[in-house]
Amino acid sequence: MRELAFGNIDGVTLGVFVVLFAIFAFLGFWASRWRRGDLSKIDEWGLGGRRLGWLLVWFLMGADLFTAYTFIAVPSSMLAVGSLYFFAVPYVAWGFGVALLTMPRLWTVSRNKGYVTASDFVKDRFDSRWLAIAVALTGIVAELPYIALQIVGMQAVLAAMLAGLTGVVSKTVSDIALIIAFAILASFTFTSGLRGAAITGVFKDILIWITVLAVIIIVPLSYGGFASAFHNAAIQSATVNQALNHAKGPINYGALSPKLIPAYFSLSLGSALALYLYPHAINGSLSSEDKGKLKLGTSLLPIYGIGLALLALFGILVYAVPNALSAVIKLGAGTFVVPSLIAYTMPDWFVGLAYLAIFIGGLVPAAIMAIGVANLLVRNVIKEFKSLEPKTEATLAKVISTVFKFVALGFVFAVPATYAIQLQLLGGILITQTLPSVFLGLYTRNLNGKATLVGWAAGILSALALVIEANAKFGVIKTSLYTTPLGPLYIAILALLINLAVTLIGSGIAYGMGWRPSQKIKEEEITKEM
Repeated sequence: MRELAFGNIDGVTLGVFVVLFAIFAFLGFWASRWRRGDLSKIDEWGLGGRRLGWLLVWFLMGADLFTAYTFIAVPSSMLAVGSLYFFAVPYVAWGFGVALLTMPRLWTVSRNKGYVTASDFVKDRFDSRWLAIAVALTGIVAELPYIALQIVGMQAVLAAMLAGLTGVVSKTVSDIALIIAFAILASFTFTSGLRGAAITGVFKDILIWITVLAVIIIVPLSYGGFASAFHNAAIQSATVNQALNHAKGPINYGALSPKLIPAYFSLSLGSALALYLYPHAINGSLSSEDKGKLKLGTSLLPIYGIGLALLALFGILVYAVPNALSAVIKLGAGTFVVPSLIAYTMPDWFVGLAYLAIFIGGLVPAAIMAIGVANLLVRNVIKEFKSLEPKTEATLAKVISTVFKFVALGFVFAVPATYAIQLQLLGGILITQTLPSVFLGLYTRNLNGKATLVGWAAGILSALALVIEANAKFGVIKTSLYTTPLGPLYIAILALLINLAVTLIGSGIAYGMGWRPSQKIKEEEITKEM
């Protein structure tokens, strides 16, 4: 508990928040009636019947990008660290390029062969159940802290609202609110599946765009623009550095140090390669009605990249609003950058709208992620050892999806937010090690399954070793960069290079010893709709 006055937050703010949340919940339950299908089948429940048009694909995948954590973490990192964290902008742009090269091919073979997950494809492509299980388990492990971090962002919004309404930050009250919200989310996800996530994603993204555009236009016009923000940053960034990082010296927002260029580039590249390996991104892509609509929806996603660039600038814009910056410094937490900026610059009703947008910006991705995890666990782990009827398969996926949401919620309650954030970076490092089996498997069948599995293991083990060594002096996971003669590099890239080397050399040896590729998937099944 701490005393705090927090901006233009009052009963009107709370009323708008509650009313909009009620609309959100209604849409989630109503979605089960939209384009009705047999929700006792896993592809109807978990992929929306593969009937989403290009606009819904755009909104759904955008819902995965503009999350509560993105809204909180990107500006927070910009404020606390400086220009290095602008790497989020090129990473998203490159990530959509990766998506256009891979997702249409994966969609085609999945439609032709009836696949629901990437691991379904891997199993047949490499004729290896163990490689498919490894890919599935990697996705499940990587997704848990990703969902947990949506909750961290939601907690920041609840804490800010409570501070404005009561003058204190009560963890107990915010935890109860989170549990209620997740119970509602779990209920309509169980009922509506991906349809619920898609419809609520449209509602959530409309509110998010209203928030981003309103703040990025109104605040600069009202508070002296970015000229004032950068001027104040030059004077006050040392104070911010001390408050947030307990370090001395100013923070550089205007330029990137030459020694950090390798880190910037490798973080962008590694994150771009990881983005569409996550189960929720693949799950959303496979829900498209046809390959053309998937391409169109994906090609328009850079519009969200523009929004992300504007959002990153919030971390600098906060310097133009002295009261907002003072609140962040007083709390000693960068997670309050956006909540405080909005609370001190916008009218009370708009604060309620914006806070609700950020809050459900955590719930919608959590639903998509839990569905993706449930599909993997049921189809590619449990089903490998026990035969399941289609109805049982779907029911089990619904139950696991529900349980996984609350496991993630418990994860946040048990693990400090700082550790959760670093574990998410580790999740990105781990999911990248599935690239040879998923992405390269879409373009070549000449990789040996056993060699690819050994390569995956080498990538995972080397990644863990590099993370441990890089953080040895900290005692906790504090960095995802490893110092090399070229400069600090994202560990995901280093581990992936080891993974690829083992996979390619092993496949060459296997071919020389008489192994020949599996014929379970014909090339036309990957390139042509049939």
